[in-house]
Amino acid sequence: MPHNKHTLPNKFVILIAIVLLIGGCVSSLNNDKGNELARVYKVYLYEADVEGLVPEGTSHHDSIVLVRNYINSWVNTQLMIEMAKRNLVIQQLDLDKQLEDYRNSLIIYHYETELIKQKLDTLVSDEEIEKYYEGHLNDFELKENIVRLHYVIIDNEPEQETLFENIYLLPDSLMLDSLESLSKFYAKSYFLDTANWVRFDDLLDIIPIETYNRELFLKGSRHISLSDEEFIYLLTFVDFRIKDDTSPLEFEQNDIRKIIINKRKMKLIKQLRIDIYEKGVQNNEFEIYHD
Repeated sequence: MPHNKHTLPNKFVILIAIVLLIGGCVSSLNNDKGNELARVYKVYLYEADVEGLVPEGTSHHDSIVLVRNYINSWVNTQLMIEMAKRNLVIQQLDLDKQLEDYRNSLIIYHYETELIKQKLDTLVSDEEIEKYYEGHLNDFELKENIVRLHYVIIDNEPEQETLFENIYLLPDSLMLDSLESLSKFYAKSYFLDTANWVRFDDLLDIIPIETYNRELFLKGSRHISLSDEEFIYLLTFVDFRIKDDTSPLEFEQNDIRKIIINKRKMKLIKQLRIDIYEKGVQNNEFEIYHD
């Protein structure tokens, strides 16, 4: 079966692209890398260097564009390298020590990472979190307004509005259970988790609350009802904290847990280095020579 022009074998497509690009250039037949495609000073780009560049099924035109762009990018890179070599001082060009330092850092990093996986205790109790919170209250200043609330979004239909408004007249102990039951059937969206704090800005992305003073709005609002042409929004604020207040413990728990674990990690690494050094002293594994 004849090949479609868009599904020629990859190597054939690359060859066509290269031939069209280099035209009458002299090929390096003695070089097992194939034809020379470009040169910058004494550095050459060969046909073998672009092998695998063009995905299978690429058209002739797109293949030529890909190869040409690659060659232009390669030329620009080599020119930059040459310019850098000419303008950097000898100390800056001495990369051997930098590469060795980088390699050693990677070895140590992977070893410490593996050790942490094996030995780090990642269980943090509520008591530890609360103790850290109480001892660092000044670190937990709110950068934004947060709220605890529940809300329901329903279609803008009087019957549904009446049904839900009657639920809000129930005692709190019955209201949330009733809201959950009804919301499963009628609500377009709802949120009833009053234990968790929510960023007020995130809430504004969901509920079209219009206010020029968010602090005053929160201080004066408990149960509110809003509507637009499509939906009715029923909200009840259970609690709130204003920007610059002390952030509540519940809002900071996850971050505190991460802080505690990270401190354990740093302590573990520090102790590892101490243990290795002391073992080296005991086993006479190193010597320090003085003048």
